[in-house]
Amino acid sequence: MKYCRFQHNGRSRYGLVERVAGRDTITQILLAAPEEFPRTNRTDDVTVYEVPMERIAPLPLDEAKLLPPVKPSKIVCVGRNYLAHIKELNHDVPKTPLIFFKPPSSLIGHDDVIFRPRISQRVDFEGELALVVGKRCKHLKPGQVVWPYILGWTIVNDVTARDLQEPEKQWTRAKGFDTFCPVGPVVVARDEVDPWVGVTVETRVNGVVKQHGTTEDFLFSIEDILVWITQAMTLEPGDLIATGTPEGVGPLLAGDVVEVEVSGIGTLRNRVEDEVIPAGGEQAGGEQAGDE
Repeated sequence: MKYCRFQHNGRSRYGLVERVAGRDTITQILLAAPEEFPRTNRTDDVTVYEVPMERIAPLPLDEAKLLPPVKPSKIVCVGRNYLAHIKELNHDVPKTPLIFFKPPSSLIGHDDVIFRPRISQRVDFEGELALVVGKRCKHLKPGQVVWPYILGWTIVNDVTARDLQEPEKQWTRAKGFDTFCPVGPVVVARDEVDPWVGVTVETRVNGVVKQHGTTEDFLFSIEDILVWITQAMTLEPGDLIATGTPEGVGPLLAGDVVEVEVSGIGTLRNRVEDEVIPAGGEQAGGEQAGDE
Protein backbone atom coordinates (compact mmCIF):
# COMPACT_ATOMS: atom_id res chain seq x y z
CA MET A 1 0.00 0.00 0.00
CA LYS A 2 1.18 3.51 -0.87
CA TYR A 3 -0.56 6.74 0.05
CA CYS A 4 -0.10 10.51 -0.19
CA ARG A 5 -1.78 13.59 1.20
CA PHE A 6 -3.00 16.11 -1.35
CA GLN A 7 -5.23 19.08 -2.00
CA HIS A 8 -8.60 17.97 -3.33
CA ASN A 9 -11.49 20.40 -3.86
CA GLY A 10 -9.92 22.84 -1.42
CA ARG A 11 -9.44 20.22 1.31
CA SER A 12 -6.53 18.20 2.60
CA ARG A 13 -7.19 14.52 1.88
CA TYR A 14 -5.25 11.27 2.00
CA GLY A 15 -5.12 9.40 -1.30
CA LEU A 16 -4.38 5.80 -2.25
CA VAL A 17 -1.58 5.69 -4.85
CA GLU A 18 -1.62 2.89 -7.40
CA ARG A 19 0.20 2.21 -10.65
CA VAL A 20 -2.06 3.01 -13.64
CA ALA A 21 -0.75 2.84 -17.20
CA GLY A 22 2.81 3.08 -15.95
CA ARG A 23 2.21 6.16 -13.74
CA ASP A 24 1.71 6.56 -10.01
CA THR A 25 -1.90 7.68 -9.74
CA ILE A 26 -4.25 8.70 -6.93
CA THR A 27 -7.27 6.44 -7.38
CA GLN A 28 -9.19 6.67 -4.10
CA ILE A 29 -9.62 8.97 -1.11
CA LEU A 30 -8.91 7.42 2.28
CA LEU A 31 -11.75 8.30 4.63
CA ALA A 32 -9.59 8.25 7.77
CA ALA A 33 -6.01 9.12 8.64
CA PRO A 34 -3.83 6.09 7.80
CA GLU A 35 -2.56 5.69 11.36
CA GLU A 36 -6.19 5.20 12.45
CA PHE A 37 -6.82 2.23 10.12
CA PRO A 38 -7.69 -1.07 11.79
CA ARG A 39 -5.20 -3.67 10.63
CA THR A 40 -4.36 -7.29 11.20
CA ASN A 41 -1.21 -9.24 10.52
CA ARG A 42 -1.67 -12.10 8.10
CA THR A 43 1.89 -13.13 8.92
CA ASP A 44 4.68 -11.43 10.85
CA ASP A 45 5.67 -9.57 7.69
CA VAL A 46 2.36 -8.89 5.90
CA THR A 47 -0.23 -6.43 7.17
CA VAL A 48 -3.83 -6.34 5.94
CA TYR A 49 -5.38 -2.87 6.21
CA GLU A 50 -9.11 -2.41 6.64
CA VAL A 51 -9.29 0.90 4.82
CA PRO A 52 -12.50 2.88 4.19
CA MET A 53 -12.12 4.47 0.76
CA GLU A 54 -14.02 6.48 -1.82
CA ARG A 55 -13.15 6.21 -5.52
CA ILE A 56 -12.35 9.40 -7.44
CA ALA A 57 -11.43 10.22 -11.01
CA PRO A 58 -7.81 9.02 -11.39
CA LEU A 59 -5.29 11.82 -10.75
CA PRO A 60 -1.65 11.28 -11.73
CA LEU A 61 0.54 11.85 -8.70
CA ASP A 62 2.82 14.25 -10.58
CA GLU A 63 -0.20 16.46 -11.40
CA ALA A 64 -1.52 16.67 -7.83
CA LYS A 65 -0.79 19.41 -5.32
CA LEU A 66 0.94 17.26 -2.72
CA LEU A 67 1.08 18.09 0.97
CA PRO A 68 3.30 16.52 3.64
CA PRO A 69 1.96 12.95 3.88
CA VAL A 70 2.22 13.00 7.69
CA LYS A 71 0.78 15.18 10.47
CA PRO A 72 3.02 14.20 13.41
CA SER A 73 2.76 15.35 16.98
CA LYS A 74 6.56 15.34 16.95
CA ILE A 75 9.48 14.82 14.57
CA VAL A 76 12.39 12.95 16.14
CA CYS A 77 15.64 12.84 14.17
CA VAL A 78 18.73 10.71 14.60
CA GLY A 79 22.08 12.41 14.13
CA ARG A 80 25.40 10.81 13.21
CA ASN A 81 24.01 7.41 12.22
CA TYR A 82 26.42 6.79 9.31
CA LEU A 83 30.11 6.47 10.13
CA ALA A 84 31.28 8.11 6.89
CA HIS A 85 29.08 11.15 7.60
CA ILE A 86 30.52 11.42 11.11
CA LYS A 87 34.04 11.41 9.65
CA GLU A 88 33.29 14.01 6.97
CA LEU A 89 32.17 16.50 9.63
CA ASN A 90 35.00 15.49 12.01
CA HIS A 91 32.63 14.57 14.82
CA ASP A 92 33.02 12.01 17.59
CA VAL A 93 31.32 8.65 17.09
CA PRO A 94 28.34 8.47 19.48
CA LYS A 95 28.07 5.51 21.83
CA THR A 96 24.26 5.75 21.92
CA PRO A 97 21.76 7.20 19.42
CA LEU A 98 21.95 10.98 19.21
CA ILE A 99 18.45 12.42 18.85
CA PHE A 100 17.01 15.88 18.33
CA PHE A 101 13.68 17.44 17.35
CA LYS A 102 12.37 19.35 14.41
CA PRO A 103 9.12 21.25 15.05
CA PRO A 104 6.04 20.32 13.01
CA SER A 105 6.07 23.92 11.74
CA SER A 106 9.15 23.00 9.67
CA LEU A 107 7.16 20.54 7.52
CA ILE A 108 6.67 21.12 3.81
CA GLY A 109 5.67 18.79 1.00
CA HIS A 110 6.99 17.61 -2.34
CA ASP A 111 7.66 20.50 -4.73
CA ASP A 112 7.31 23.10 -1.96
CA VAL A 113 10.04 25.71 -1.50
CA ILE A 114 12.91 25.49 1.00
CA PHE A 115 13.70 29.03 2.15
CA ARG A 116 17.27 29.87 3.11
CA PRO A 117 16.95 32.09 6.22
CA ARG A 118 18.61 35.47 6.06
CA ILE A 119 20.52 34.84 9.29
CA SER A 120 22.35 31.78 7.88
CA GLN A 121 25.21 31.77 5.41
CA ARG A 122 25.21 27.99 4.83
CA VAL A 123 22.13 25.81 4.48
CA ASP A 124 22.80 22.10 3.84
CA PHE A 125 20.76 19.19 2.49
CA GLU A 126 20.61 15.87 4.35
CA GLY A 127 18.65 13.12 2.59
CA GLU A 128 17.17 10.45 4.88
CA LEU A 129 14.85 7.48 5.17
CA ALA A 130 12.13 8.14 7.73
CA LEU A 131 9.64 5.90 9.49
CA VAL A 132 6.07 6.73 10.44
CA VAL A 133 4.92 5.38 13.79
CA GLY A 134 1.81 3.21 13.55
CA LYS A 135 1.10 2.27 17.15
CA ARG A 136 1.52 4.04 20.47
CA CYS A 137 4.66 2.83 22.21
CA LYS A 138 6.70 3.50 25.34
CA HIS A 139 9.54 1.61 27.04
CA LEU A 140 10.27 -0.79 24.19
CA LYS A 141 12.89 -3.28 25.29
CA PRO A 142 16.12 -4.45 23.64
CA GLY A 143 15.37 -7.53 21.58
CA GLN A 144 11.68 -6.70 21.31
CA VAL A 145 10.10 -6.99 17.85
CA VAL A 146 9.48 -3.40 16.72
CA TRP A 147 7.78 -4.20 13.41
CA PRO A 148 4.21 -3.83 14.84
CA TYR A 149 4.92 -0.21 15.82
CA ILE A 150 5.83 0.95 12.30
CA LEU A 151 3.10 2.16 9.96
CA GLY A 152 5.31 2.86 6.97
CA TRP A 153 8.27 4.65 5.42
CA THR A 154 8.79 7.98 3.74
CA ILE A 155 11.58 10.42 2.75
CA VAL A 156 12.89 13.40 4.72
CA ASN A 157 15.35 16.13 3.83
CA ASP A 158 16.80 17.22 7.18
CA VAL A 159 17.71 20.73 6.02
CA THR A 160 20.25 22.31 8.35
CA ALA A 161 21.70 25.78 8.90
CA ARG A 162 25.21 24.39 9.28
CA ASP A 163 26.85 27.63 10.36
CA LEU A 164 24.34 27.94 13.20
CA GLN A 165 24.57 24.27 14.20
CA GLU A 166 28.32 24.10 14.70
CA PRO A 167 28.75 26.72 17.48
CA GLU A 168 25.60 25.75 19.42
CA LYS A 169 25.39 22.87 21.88
CA GLN A 170 21.87 21.94 20.87
CA TRP A 171 20.50 21.98 17.33
CA THR A 172 16.92 23.18 17.67
CA ARG A 173 17.50 26.51 15.96
CA ALA A 174 19.73 25.20 13.18
CA LYS A 175 17.33 22.36 12.33
CA GLY A 176 14.01 24.00 13.09
CA PHE A 177 13.46 26.83 10.63
CA ASP A 178 10.20 26.89 8.70
CA THR A 179 10.53 24.77 5.50
CA PHE A 180 13.50 22.79 6.94
CA CYS A 181 11.66 19.45 6.93
CA PRO A 182 10.51 18.48 3.44
CA VAL A 183 8.67 15.14 3.58
CA GLY A 184 7.13 12.93 0.91
CA PRO A 185 6.02 12.46 -1.71
CA VAL A 186 4.30 9.35 -0.32
CA VAL A 187 4.28 6.90 2.57
CA VAL A 188 4.86 3.25 1.71
CA ALA A 189 3.50 0.51 3.96
CA ARG A 190 6.02 -1.06 6.31
CA ASP A 191 5.90 -4.41 4.49
CA GLU A 192 7.17 -2.92 1.22
CA VAL A 193 10.51 -1.46 2.34
CA ASP A 194 13.15 -3.34 4.33
CA PRO A 195 15.97 -1.18 5.73
CA TRP A 196 17.37 -4.27 7.48
CA VAL A 197 18.54 -5.66 4.12
CA GLY A 198 19.61 -2.28 2.75
CA VAL A 199 17.69 0.66 1.29
CA THR A 200 19.52 3.12 -0.95
CA VAL A 201 19.42 6.82 -0.05
CA GLU A 202 20.58 9.22 -2.78
CA THR A 203 20.54 13.02 -2.87
CA ARG A 204 20.97 15.06 -6.06
CA VAL A 205 21.35 18.81 -6.46
CA ASN A 206 20.52 20.11 -9.94
CA GLY A 207 20.78 16.52 -11.18
CA VAL A 208 24.27 15.91 -9.74
CA VAL A 209 24.60 13.07 -7.22
CA LYS A 210 25.86 14.39 -3.86
CA GLN A 211 24.95 11.56 -1.47
CA HIS A 212 24.65 7.84 -2.09
CA GLY A 213 24.40 5.48 0.85
CA THR A 214 22.59 2.45 2.15
CA THR A 215 20.82 1.72 5.41
CA GLU A 216 23.06 -1.33 5.74
CA ASP A 217 25.61 1.19 7.05
CA PHE A 218 23.47 2.38 9.97
CA LEU A 219 25.48 2.78 13.15
CA PHE A 220 22.27 2.21 15.13
CA SER A 221 19.52 -0.08 13.84
CA ILE A 222 15.81 0.71 13.67
CA GLU A 223 15.41 -1.39 16.85
CA ASP A 224 18.16 0.56 18.62
CA ILE A 225 16.54 3.86 17.64
CA LEU A 226 13.01 2.97 18.74
CA VAL A 227 14.16 1.44 22.03
CA TRP A 228 16.31 4.50 22.81
CA ILE A 229 13.61 7.06 21.97
CA THR A 230 10.85 5.27 23.87
CA GLN A 231 12.88 5.17 27.07
CA ALA A 232 12.33 8.94 27.18
CA MET A 233 9.02 9.62 25.47
CA THR A 234 5.82 8.08 24.20
CA LEU A 235 5.63 7.77 20.44
CA GLU A 236 2.16 8.36 19.04
CA PRO A 237 0.64 7.05 15.80
CA GLY A 238 1.70 9.38 12.98
CA ASP A 239 4.93 10.55 14.63
CA LEU A 240 7.89 10.85 12.26
CA ILE A 241 11.40 9.53 12.90
CA ALA A 242 14.25 10.46 10.54
CA THR A 243 17.00 7.83 10.67
CA GLY A 244 20.14 9.77 9.73
CA THR A 245 21.97 10.86 6.61
CA PRO A 246 24.88 9.32 4.66
CA GLU A 247 28.06 11.18 3.74
CA GLY A 248 28.15 13.89 1.11
CA VAL A 249 26.14 16.69 2.74
CA GLY A 250 26.66 20.11 1.26
CA PRO A 251 25.23 23.58 0.77
CA LEU A 252 22.12 24.67 -1.09
CA LEU A 253 21.88 27.95 -2.98
CA ALA A 254 18.92 29.93 -4.24
CA GLY A 255 17.76 28.46 -7.54
CA ASP A 256 18.88 24.91 -6.71
CA VAL A 257 16.59 21.92 -7.07
CA VAL A 258 17.30 19.21 -4.48
CA GLU A 259 16.01 15.66 -4.87
CA VAL A 260 16.18 12.84 -2.32
CA GLU A 261 15.49 9.39 -3.73
CA VAL A 262 14.97 6.34 -1.50
CA SER A 263 14.62 2.95 -3.15
CA GLY A 264 11.14 1.51 -2.88
CA ILE A 265 9.57 4.86 -2.01
CA GLY A 266 10.25 7.45 -4.71
CA THR A 267 11.82 10.89 -5.04
CA LEU A 268 11.22 13.96 -2.88
CA ARG A 269 11.92 17.15 -4.84
CA ASN A 270 12.13 20.76 -3.62
CA ARG A 271 13.45 23.99 -5.02
CA VAL A 272 15.42 26.51 -2.98
CA GLU A 273 14.90 30.25 -2.59
CA ASP A 274 16.30 32.94 -0.35
CA GLU A 275 14.00 34.09 2.42
CA VAL A 276 12.16 37.32 1.70
CA ILE A 277 10.18 38.72 4.62
CA PRO A 278 7.17 40.68 3.37
CA ALA A 279 5.99 43.92 4.89
CA GLY A 280 3.63 42.08 7.22
CA GLY A 281 6.55 40.13 8.67
CA GLU A 282 5.38 36.64 7.70
CA GLN A 283 7.02 34.18 5.30
CA ALA A 284 4.65 31.96 3.35
CA GLY A 285 4.84 28.23 4.21
CA GLY A 286 4.04 25.08 2.29
CA GLU A 287 0.63 24.01 3.67
CA GLN A 288 -2.26 25.51 1.71
CA ALA A 289 -5.22 23.16 2.01
CA GLY A 290 -7.80 22.93 4.78
CA ASP A 291 -8.26 20.04 7.18
CA GLU A 292 -9.86 16.73 6.32
